Amino acid sequence: MTIPTINYKFNDLPEAQALTELVEHKCEAFAKYLHDGESVTCEVEFQKVAPQQNGEVHQVEVNLTVEGTLYRAVATEESFEKAIDKVRAELDHELRKAKEKQETKDKQAGRAAKEQMLEAGV
Repeated sequence: MTIPTINYKFNDLPEAQALTELVEHKCEAFAKYLHDGESVTCEVEFQKVAPQQNGEVHQVEVNLTVEGTLYRAVATEESFEKAIDKVRAELDHELRKAKEKQETKDKQAGRAAKEQMLEAGV
């Protein structure tokens, strides 16, 4: 599964517009956490946050909405490419954590159902 909708906001930065393909490639890594049929949107914003020209001035913000749940990551780095990598890693961590949490809840519900069946003598 790929993310069907990615909305970009470039803030008058032509160098950021060339990075849309890189962002789409990095977002493909999230497919392992998403299911078919889920409502998924992704908003990516590029901006320069400091008045100087050097250092950590390139900021990338990503808001990923999956079935109404918002996952958000912001990174400020020396280049947009590094910021994209950092944001992808943060979102990967958040999605993995949410998936593990859901799997734990599913296992607990299964155990509770099994115990109820055993108590009922089924």
